[in-house]
Order: sequence, then C-alpha cells, then structure tokens
Amino acid sequence: MAQIVSHKIALDDPQECVRLFGEKDHTLKILKESFAVTLVARGNEIILSGEPLAVSQAAQVIERLRHHLKKEHEGYLQSGTVRKMINETKGGRPMEEEGPERETILVSSHKKPIQARSPNQQKYVDAIKKNDIVFGIGPAGTGKTYLAMAMAVHALREGEVERLILTRPAVEAGEKLGFLPGDLQDKVDPYLRPLYDALYDMVEYDKLQRLFQQRTVEVAPLAYMRGRTLSNAFIILDEAQNTSPEQMKMFLTRMGNGAKMVVTGDVTQIDLPLGKSSGLIEVQHILSKVKGVEFIQFSPKDVVRHYLVQHILEAYHDNDQGKKPRV
Repeated sequence: MAQIVSHKIALDDPQECVRLFGEKDHTLKILKESFAVTLVARGNEIILSGEPLAVSQAAQVIERLRHHLKKEHEGYLQSGTVRKMINETKGGRPMEEEGPERETILVSSHKKPIQARSPNQQKYVDAIKKNDIVFGIGPAGTGKTYLAMAMAVHALREGEVERLILTRPAVEAGEKLGFLPGDLQDKVDPYLRPLYDALYDMVEYDKLQRLFQQRTVEVAPLAYMRGRTLSNAFIILDEAQNTSPEQMKMFLTRMGNGAKMVVTGDVTQIDLPLGKSSGLIEVQHILSKVKGVEFIQFSPKDVVRHYLVQHILEAYHDNDQGKKPRV
C-alpha cells in the first residue's frame, strides 16, 4: 500500500488563496489532475495529501506560483503559467533555475510593468541594452517581438530615442495582397497588426494616437524604409525571416547616429517563394563576428503563450527530424 503524507502551506491572507486558485478554482483543478493529490483550501492554509513525491512536487509548484504572483502583480494566474511550472518541476529542474531578480521594464505609468519570463528572455533584454543591433531568432510565442517592443517604448519614455519605427516585410502567408480590399495601406495593415496590438498593450490609446499623429511612432512595411537614414530612433524589424538578403542589407544600412535596431524572426516559418533565400539565415553567417551585433537564439522552452504551443512546436520539430511524436 502506497504511503500517504500531508503537507500544509500557510498563505499571507485569504485573498492570496483566491488569486492563487483563480476563477472557478481552475489552478486547483490543474494541480489535482497533474499530481494526483488532494488539495483543500481553508482560510489561510492549503492542505495537500497524497504520495510523498506528488505532494512534494505540488508544494514546490504552489510556492513558485506564489512567488510569481508577488513578482508579476497579476490578478489571476494564467493556465499556461501553471502548466509550464508543473512541467519544469516534473522535469526535475530546481527552483533556483528561476535565476536572479529580473529587471522590470517600465512602459507606462498606467500599464503593468513587463519582465523577462525565462533566463533566455533576460539574456535578450540585456543584449538589447548593451548592443546597437540585436537579432532575436526562435519559434513563435517566445516573446521576441513583445520584449523588443517593451524595450523600445521604455527607451522613448526615458528620452533615450526620439522616435520608434516598427516594420515588417509584407510577404503573403498563403494569400495574395492583390485580392485584399482597399488601397495599399489597407492591404498592408493586416501584416502590421501584431505590431499595433503590442503597442496598444503598452501605451494608452489617446497617447498613442498623438504619437502616431506626431510621427513619433511609425508602423510601416519594410519597403518604405528604402532610401532613408534612421537616426535617434529605436527600430524593430519583425518577421525578418521573410526578407531577402538584399532587403536585409538595405534595412541594416538605414541605421543612423543614435539608433538602435532589433531584428526578430523564426527561420522555421519562411513564407518566401520556393528557392528564394532568407536574409535572416544569411545574415547570421555574415555578421556573426561583428562587434556591437549580438544574436540571441530562442527555443520552445522559452514559449510564454498557451502551454500547448510549446508541445506543438516540439511535435513539428520531431516530425521534421523523422522522430516518433512525444507522448
């Protein structure tokens, strides 16, 4: 007969319990399913019962989630955050892997502060602070664009740059621009929408509209960069895997005095015509030894979207390598 043990966790107050378990106790249900333990919340206490290893791991996850709530100041926990910590704990990673206290990126006095959520993301933030050109390369959902945007908004807020320039190549992902309604701007806007979404998440609507009107913030297709010199600006090139080598060279040589560039992309999701080279792949070989340029490589372990995104990426990677799917 398996040994059954109990463990108590004392909380700061009943409100912490509400935030920890969330609406309809969704966190509680995930923990029960993942560890096969009994969890009971009573006032300022959580009581766990079950086999020793399961209780120990569930307790570790709860303590990590408490630390996360205090650090991130979130209302409720996201299920993806809970499952990510469960996966890490079951995989035997020590709590110390959380790393040192990560710097808070202040983007607005009214919006919540943003922080790196993995050691690799912190490395990316540090690289942007230290270098004038940084490449963030890796799969979807790893925070490449969002963190770059946060650093850009912070730099503008602190007066480190005079304007933000955000750009993407308008390359079709299975659709043709010509079939879309409207004028040229209407046609390219869907390709730029993720950049707008990130901006609205970080800057109040009225303030952002003024910044657009004053041309302090500009969101435009990559083709609009040709012939310009971009000085005293924070420039982000997103979806760079869809640039040609010529476009990549054109973009990088737009850099003027007082400028900082961040280039993001995922070389596994190239939408260029078959047989056409990606500028993001080529530039890694050309600039790998240039001082002041740094490349940060992300992996599925850095994914901060829904927990299933990490598993989807791993399954596709295994399929490409001819491996059997992971269970």
